[in-house]
Amino acid sequence: MFTGLVADVGRVVEMTAAGEARDLHIATSTIDAADLALGESIAVDGVCLTVTERGGGGFHVTAGPETLGRTTLGGLAAGARVNLERALRASDRLGGHIVAGHVDAVGRIAERREFGPGLYLRIEAPREILKYVVEKGSIAVDGISLTVNRVDDGSFAVALIPHTLEQTGIGDKPAGAPVNLEVDILGKYVEKLLAGRT
Repeated sequence: MFTGLVADVGRVVEMTAAGEARDLHIATSTIDAADLALGESIAVDGVCLTVTERGGGGFHVTAGPETLGRTTLGGLAAGARVNLERALRASDRLGGHIVAGHVDAVGRIAERREFGPGLYLRIEAPREILKYVVEKGSIAVDGISLTVNRVDDGSFAVALIPHTLEQTGIGDKPAGAPVNLEVDILGKYVEKLLAGRT
């Protein structure tokens, strides 16, 4: 479980084929790789992965074929910057919102516009997940907990403040870039509970 508060922007050192899977070696400067436990969960651009190796200023994770096909990780290459967050401890503050690290869909940045020192993004998303996106609600974009400013039939909009742009890699992405999306899981639970009452 995560909060959507990015701890570091890492860099993909290399991606190596491991059958249909890919081993990612990721360098990090803020997260102490030696402190990571083997088997620990870590979010990479909002995707929950397992630490399989550590050392050399970074760590390794493996992305299987399902993950590669349903997220943006399959399109990464050496040098790519990725948002990183360690799993939530029971004693931590929940500063963002509850994020599982299970990507619901890949969206696309449809519009990118500067406003003062911040950035406005309109992101196209599949209709089947937009039903869970509400104005002033939360959504995770590449693992970043963001507040939805607007939502329509085909997209939603978020406004990024300078702090978010400085602490994450989202500001590097141009219009047309794909992004990992995870809707607020509470909406899914409510839907299932209500469906069971018919």
